[in-house]
Amino acid sequence: MEHDSVARCRELLALADVKELSDLIDLHSQDPRAGVQSAIAAARRRLERSHAESDRLRALFRLQRTLHEQGFACVAGIDEVGRGALAGPVTAAAVVLPLDVMIPGLDDSKKLTPARREDLAAVIEEVAVTSRVAHVSPAEIDLLGIAAATRRAMSLALAGLDPSPDHVVVDGLRMNISPSETAVVKGDSLVASVAAASIVAKVTRDALMRTLADQYPAYRFEVNKGYGTSEHTSAIAEHGPCSLHRRSFAPCTNTRLF
Repeated sequence: MEHDSVARCRELLALADVKELSDLIDLHSQDPRAGVQSAIAAARRRLERSHAESDRLRALFRLQRTLHEQGFACVAGIDEVGRGALAGPVTAAAVVLPLDVMIPGLDDSKKLTPARREDLAAVIEEVAVTSRVAHVSPAEIDLLGIAAATRRAMSLALAGLDPSPDHVVVDGLRMNISPSETAVVKGDSLVASVAAASIVAKVTRDALMRTLADQYPAYRFEVNKGYGTSEHTSAIAEHGPCSLHRRSFAPCTNTRLF
């Protein structure tokens, strides 16, 4: 039997779509050349990773599937970002995904690089049944307190969904933002729509903080996104808080004002 060159076999196995990989492995499995066998071993590992990722993605829809079986037609996932920041809004996103849509790489936003979050946010926007983001300002946070402000951001995001959800899944503890609500600890890692919401909220708020950084360059919001890094707290100590800072949060409350 005439074989392709080792280099050609390596190329075929490395570049093949996962759907074709099993057949290619079978085709070349009897080739005794060490280089081909090494490429086959690498292809098998890639296939195993792909199967594991497919299983993980299907598991992300387990709760939504159960809720649909219970009669809920529209299930929204919701998550927030910015709750612990010293400056900027608290931001919530609500997302409704079609059942079992496959979004490779979908996960808790904290586990993803900024570039990967951006890519996934674009995919989520394209495939979502509906999604909405809401911000609650630093002034409102100071007035309401962070817990109530977070609840308000989530409620506003939910209110903007069309169609309106008949069940809501939230990350962590119950927020009492819907008469029909399920709370899932680490939901942003375990539930597809919550993971999607965590990504959309993070990407949207980060983009907002980069825009606002131009108005307040001393604080470098484009880098810290309003969180209390040592550089940020040093800037507050030197310049005092600006209008984006939460005056009810230390050290902003303990620092001289402009």
